[in-house]
Amino acid sequence: MPKRVDHEERRTQIAEALIRVAGRRGLHAVGMRDVAAEAGVSLRLVQYYFQTKEKLLFYGLQHLTDRFTARVGARLRAAGPNPGPRATIEALLLASLPTDEESRTFHLLYSSYSILSVTDEALAAQPFIDNPDAAENAVAGLLEQAQEAGLADPDADARTEAISLLAMTATMGTSILVGQRGPESAVAVLHHHLDRIFTTAGPSAPPA
Repeated sequence: MPKRVDHEERRTQIAEALIRVAGRRGLHAVGMRDVAAEAGVSLRLVQYYFQTKEKLLFYGLQHLTDRFTARVGARLRAAGPNPGPRATIEALLLASLPTDEESRTFHLLYSSYSILSVTDEALAAQPFIDNPDAAENAVAGLLEQAQEAGLADPDADARTEAISLLAMTATMGTSILVGQRGPESAVAVLHHHLDRIFTTAGPSAPPA
């Protein structure tokens, strides 16, 4: 009896290969043939599942986002059963800083995809992210919860602070990638701004 093929597992195998080779060479330099060689499968099989490079890149981005979500979840579990607003925000922001190989690859590829989606018509035709305001809404909501609980500055504008924290983290991530600053410096800056917003320390997320 022929072995049953798990198509989702095969797609994941190819997406993982894309992430590995793009992490080494850069997303712009990766072709479907490179991904096939990295995955140990034929080019025809990659084309069967994804048809075009753009579809492969889009699926790879979704897979990368799923890995990021799992990393945030692991940080939250490490923070305890009730981490609270500050620890939850820290888990989200620290997970996106390129402090290890996994997070470095995430930041590099996510940034590369966003740039390519501006100049590549096929990529631009697809939504970059299904819900582009999800992180902003989550952080703003957590800040509002902290304000209601008396844990954060009641006069702070939660939406503005959320936008600032996310933008600052993204920029510091790039500065780490190019060697302008080290991860410890970026984490210290992030904690400085969180200390300014939160009036009560509360539990923090585990260090990166």
